[in-house]
Amino acid sequence: MNSEERIRAVAVYCGSSIGKRAAYAKAAHSVGVALAKSNRPLIYGGGALGHGLMGTVAHAVVEAGGKVTGVTPYALVAAGGEGDKSIEPNGIKRRVALPTSSSNTNVSAQIIVNSMHERKVEMAKRACGFVALPGGFGTFEEFFEVTTWTQIGIHDKPVVLLNVLNYYEPIRNMIQSAIEEGFVQSFSSRLITIVDGPEDLAQHETYDWGFAALRAIESWKEGEVLTNYDWTKRIDGTRAEGSLAAS
Repeated sequence: MNSEERIRAVAVYCGSSIGKRAAYAKAAHSVGVALAKSNRPLIYGGGALGHGLMGTVAHAVVEAGGKVTGVTPYALVAAGGEGDKSIEPNGIKRRVALPTSSSNTNVSAQIIVNSMHERKVEMAKRACGFVALPGGFGTFEEFFEVTTWTQIGIHDKPVVLLNVLNYYEPIRNMIQSAIEEGFVQSFSSRLITIVDGPEDLAQHETYDWGFAALRAIESWKEGEVLTNYDWTKRIDGTRAEGSLAAS
């Protein structure tokens, strides 16, 4: 990935499961198409094309002529994939296979790392911003961590939650509660942009979530979050190459 691609690339966090309602997958497809059409490479967690919301986004990017970079911990590769969190009727958990190779040149890279934390750092340093579709614990942890990194000055990048079928309404309420109870400063609410769809939830299946996500990314203003931390400093007096080394 060259420097120009890094400036435009977007990391997408979402479930390795498909979810129970069609609007989730359709929103994921919308995001993938929008990324490709806007010449923005996708950075994602490495699920195979065609499985879960992760795969739905990646597949849509490739089909629309875009580029994909997957970042995967070796443990998941060695196990043959990431388990789908849903249960099939026979009680067997589906497994999201990971691609070992691809003849499609748009799948530009699969980066294998040693740990989950390394995956997060590699994704973050390759992206100009972050979009979260519905997902589970991993998705929650990922978007909250990159939000914290902006809050404390490790980077300065937008975090966008797509509130498909009001999925992230409890997160919105939790953030507001944290502000009211004095655990989050009020201006920090801008660190996460929650994109709402039409008031009529029936329209969420056809809403252009991808366009809305990129509009939110592009509206981010750098330099408004000020901190006094220099994350390149090290104990031995040397300097790290970039603030993400402190993550």
